[in-house]
Amino acid sequence: MPAQRAVEGDGFVVHRPFPVPGTEQVDPFLLLDQMGPVDHGPGEAVGTPVHPHRGFETVTYLLEGELQHRDSLGNEGTLGPGDTQWMTAGRGVLHEEGPTSGFLARGGRLHGLQLWVNLPASAKMIPPAYQDITADAVAVSHPSPGATVRVVAGEAFDLVGPGSTHTPITYTHVTLEPGAQVASAFDPNHTVLVFPLLGVVAVGDEVLATAELGVLGPGDAVELSVPADAASPSEILVLSGRPIGEPIARHGPFVMNTREELVQAFADVRSPEFGS
Repeated sequence: MPAQRAVEGDGFVVHRPFPVPGTEQVDPFLLLDQMGPVDHGPGEAVGTPVHPHRGFETVTYLLEGELQHRDSLGNEGTLGPGDTQWMTAGRGVLHEEGPTSGFLARGGRLHGLQLWVNLPASAKMIPPAYQDITADAVAVSHPSPGATVRVVAGEAFDLVGPGSTHTPITYTHVTLEPGAQVASAFDPNHTVLVFPLLGVVAVGDEVLATAELGVLGPGDAVELSVPADAASPSEILVLSGRPIGEPIARHGPFVMNTREELVQAFADVRSPEFGS
């Protein structure tokens, strides 16, 4: 599935493999956006103004640059390379994200990801929460020559990530030098996705180019490799998650199970329910 270009927030460009026409989600994942890599001059970086969410989780992972976050729970955080901001919107939260003042002033390269993870009906109205996962807390290993694996959440590649998840998922960033390969077992009940952020990666007999999402078929293991004649190392996102299998009613920043719940979310955002 090739990613499509989209514009978000105050005008920043993302590459989005889903949701796109014909693919509303890849259960349990609702959205995947790659931000950059893009080089900003001084004063050029932009973000997203204050907006609400309900019914799912947002996961922002940064490879390069600096971002800051603030929400109606009183949480504030700054993300640098390798850091993750994990927000459980639950019953409702307001938040904003954008470049730090220092990054905005001096410019630089920004490269990151945002993932939306659905919540089951039983958890859609839980209290909102926030996890600030720093790069030094992420589980890291070098399982084979030329391979580096970073696990943010779940269990993969013989590592356990620090992120706490409501929907069972794994979130892994793999770096492979040309000629390197790595393999891992995965829960056969999970949906598994492979998304090269930079470079190419072979999954079995299929080769994925940059920003091409691979949705894997049934199985219990994944083997990734980079051709020995590749021009550069490859940066690869590997996700897995247990499908929820429930109906979805979504519009903009809200993802619920029924139209009635969606209408209620729009009504509640105009009340103190979401904070300020």
